[in-house]
Amino acid sequence: MSYIISRQEIGKRISLLRKFKGLSQDDLAKRLNISRPSLTQAELGNRNIDILELQQMSLILEFSLVDIMSENFKSVKPMENEIGVRSEKSADRISVPQLNVKKFKNILLYILECCAGKPNVGETVLYKLLYFADFNYYEVYEEHLTGAQYRKLPYGPVPQKMDIIINKMLADSEIQRVKTEYFGFPQIRYLPLIKSDLTQFKASEKEIIDRVIDQMSDWSASAISSYSHKDMPWMASKEGDEINYELVFYRDAPFSVRNYEVESE
Repeated sequence: MSYIISRQEIGKRISLLRKFKGLSQDDLAKRLNISRPSLTQAELGNRNIDILELQQMSLILEFSLVDIMSENFKSVKPMENEIGVRSEKSADRISVPQLNVKKFKNILLYILECCAGKPNVGETVLYKLLYFADFNYYEVYEEHLTGAQYRKLPYGPVPQKMDIIINKMLADSEIQRVKTEYFGFPQIRYLPLIKSDLTQFKASEKEIIDRVIDQMSDWSASAISSYSHKDMPWMASKEGDEINYELVFYRDAPFSVRNYEVESE
């Protein structure tokens, strides 16, 4: 029986070759003169790639049409083993999120410095500010901000290992936990006891965090939770599962923070 390759498998192979070359989706989309969402759909196998488009990809990504259609494609290029050798930066971008505890703590401290005086900013609002900072940054730059992993829970996305980090910061007298009430409901708040180290931030990182703070830090816990429930990464995830950062590329207005180019005809 002859081998028949599926649209989904072609998309996976394109994605693998792109990552092997150290290109982001945005990089490849621009060189193909198509939109980022269009390339994303192709890599997921949700749209067909015509032969002319595939030929153009083959020139950019340096593969032969025979190879990519081969049943033994995985043995043609040992890409999984070479990604880390080719470019540590590109490997970081395409790997699963790796929590940068130092960066996470400094961003947490920075948000608290800006927002701890606001009576609405308890744990719920704080978690959502962290979530939108992380996912908005990934949408714009395709790089992880803190590398925190978030899980879909009934009240919205919650960063994993948060309790461990908070308890360590409490023990080190970096923050203080305060139990209060807000409109008659119990609330846990955190106050910064030390200043964040802004040298740990790139200008692009601080810009994204500041945008999130400006937009959402005055929202109530119920308002920001409701908003997070309409964000595509949360909607497309199953209850209790980890939320995939790649889902940010399916956002629509008003959640999308990136201006995608209109696909050329």
